[in-house]
Amino acid sequence: MDLNDFRLLHLVARQGSFAAAARVMSVDPSAVSRNVAAIEAKLGLRVFQRSTRRLSVSEEGAVLLARTAPLLEEFDRALDQARTARRAPSGRLRMTASVAFGEVCILPHLAAFRTAYPDITLELVLSDANVDLLAEEVDLAVRLAPAPEGDFITTRLCDTRYHLCATPDYLDRCGLPDTPRDLSAHDCLRMTRPYHAAQWLFRDPAGTVSEVAVTGSLTISNALALRSAARQGLGPALLADWLVAEDLAAGRLVDLFPHLRATATGFETAAWLLYPSRSYLPGKTRVMVDFLKSRLGQASSHVTKVSPH
Repeated sequence: MDLNDFRLLHLVARQGSFAAAARVMSVDPSAVSRNVAAIEAKLGLRVFQRSTRRLSVSEEGAVLLARTAPLLEEFDRALDQARTARRAPSGRLRMTASVAFGEVCILPHLAAFRTAYPDITLELVLSDANVDLLAEEVDLAVRLAPAPEGDFITTRLCDTRYHLCATPDYLDRCGLPDTPRDLSAHDCLRMTRPYHAAQWLFRDPAGTVSEVAVTGSLTISNALALRSAARQGLGPALLADWLVAEDLAAGRLVDLFPHLRATATGFETAAWLLYPSRSYLPGKTRVMVDFLKSRLGQASSHVTKVSPH
């Protein structure tokens, strides 16, 4: 048996269908189906139960996959360590982040990363949806959240603080709100749910939190577009510090309540690095984690294991 035979079986099991596995491999689904049938013939057992509607792992297939998973992982670790012992990390690194964070925070540093690690081929998947790391064969993800969820290894990359921003022109036309309660008279710009709720939270230096209901005629699903709408004077918007730092410094946007902490989700929101739980971290992933920490991270970053709830 070839190790790649077992890799194919695990891929099909993770994807849940021959067609989904074929998309990952960029091959025809019939080729995957034929290869799996040939492997089953060599093994003398049926790994998958087929029907016209679904594909499921058989009882004996579940035993085989459970016992071979650690063997494949150990082989990958040995191969990775052998390679990195004699040369720099190499291979394809598939990474995902939100569109805004990827464009603003990651892309400006990729030239330096490519210079430092020319043997790594980077595939950057920018999406505002939470990509399934296992199903999409993703090595590393950046998630913006109060706390990440899922069966992953996580490390805090950087904290995120939100600012309620508007243009000077908008404030000249509509007035500067004295308190967050005054936002009821403003046409606020909001992110499409579930990212930003209809209530925004504000916390003063004493720790007192107030919840303010906000309304607006425009909701947007992308943070870059939300920033663009705020820049055009269409209304106040909650925007992350890494997204509006230059606008605030240049005076293009004004922080309406600089003495308050503001959020639509949680005050402790951060950018997190996530990668699939395994007994070792491949060299290509490790160097990207270290690189992003050195460029964007904080000295207080820590690594934790997140398990399913």
